[in-house]
Amino acid sequence: MAEFRLRGYTLEELEKMSLEDLAKKVFDSRTRRKILKRGFIEQEKKFLEKIKEIKQKNPNKFIKTHLRQMVILPIMVGLTIGVHNGKEFVPVKIKPEMIGRRLGEFSIPIKEVKHGGPGIGATRGTKFLSVK
Repeated sequence: MAEFRLRGYTLEELEKMSLEDLAKKVFDSRTRRKILKRGFIEQEKKFLEKIKEIKQKNPNKFIKTHLRQMVILPIMVGLTIGVHNGKEFVPVKIKPEMIGRRLGEFSIPIKEVKHGGPGIGATRGTKFLSVK
């Protein structure tokens, strides 16, 4: 299998880079602006500390979060993060290809609509049809 590379950098090189270098060399403009100009909000900083702590102690632990706008960083690779979709926590296994994307992109909040078939209780007009 081919070695993973993101814009010419291996996963090991990405993990060694500082956050500023990652933003300048790897991420797209939207992510770059978030990291360099606005920075992380307080909840995101706490989440990153929690990830670093869990990665050292128990990397198989399931981490729950509501931070759908959080940028996926190289230190998250290999972890399973439960991203809230409005109803439940959807487990997302972080892979190297996800670096630079948002957690919310992998936890879809919209369910497919499944309507009942015609027959009893579907509509008022089918109330008097016989069900075979």
